[in-house]
Amino acid sequence: MSTSDVVVITGAGGMGTAVARRIGSGRTVLLADAFPDHLDRAVAALRAEGYRVLGRVTDIADRTSVNELAEAATAAGRPTAVVHTAGVSAATSTVARILEVDLAGTAYVIDAFEQLAVPGLSVVCVASMAGHYAQLSPAAERALAIAPADELLTLDVVTSLGDDPVAAYIVAKRANQVRVQAAALAYNRRGARINTISPGVVSTAMAEAEQRSASGEQMMAMLDACGIGRTGTPAEIAEAAAFLTGPDSRYITGTDLLVDGGQAAWLRWHRPR
Repeated sequence: MSTSDVVVITGAGGMGTAVARRIGSGRTVLLADAFPDHLDRAVAALRAEGYRVLGRVTDIADRTSVNELAEAATAAGRPTAVVHTAGVSAATSTVARILEVDLAGTAYVIDAFEQLAVPGLSVVCVASMAGHYAQLSPAAERALAIAPADELLTLDVVTSLGDDPVAAYIVAKRANQVRVQAAALAYNRRGARINTISPGVVSTAMAEAEQRSASGEQMMAMLDACGIGRTGTPAEIAEAAAFLTGPDSRYITGTDLLVDGGQAAWLRWHRPR
């Protein structure tokens, strides 16, 4: 029996399960989430639809837990794609949790799968359009890009954030983007690739919570102002992930794909000053 191709997906929410449905057919899906009940429901739903799914409880904020996920992927077969959708939002989390999960956790994922990368592997980290809001110095961006993962939470650009969850989220997501850019060289040397996707407002449970937050009205108004007039869907993010993990993107690595309905472009060129 030939070795199964393995797709690793972190986050068993709407975005993660949409990715599983889009790229999981005929492969082993290793689905990871921090919440066992949530994970079990997603695994059961996907299995009922005919997918071969393994569930693994994983705390992205714990380096050991992430390393064990990478090892489990190798044990299950030949990892061909990793799509990291797990994260927390500014509307529902503390600054500390945002930095632990969205900043350090993503760095742990990048490091863990680099060590086990085989030729043909494609890793996609879901960042955010919010990363394009960041106004950081070149020195701060360089530190976020190349500092050892275990030192990220001690960087000046991080410790100076105070108690503003939105600022923490923006810095964390910018760090995801630049860290993937910096990691592309090591992945290339292993015959593998790594990119980010930066969604705008996508219709997930997390986005619904954000819409009910203090900044939610402004966020939804931006969708009208930029002309798109609607939120994105998890399936649209899954299509982007399918492209970046598929054969048509073999020459694409170390870059960010905005999937935001034009919101970042509107912010840069048309937002009233």
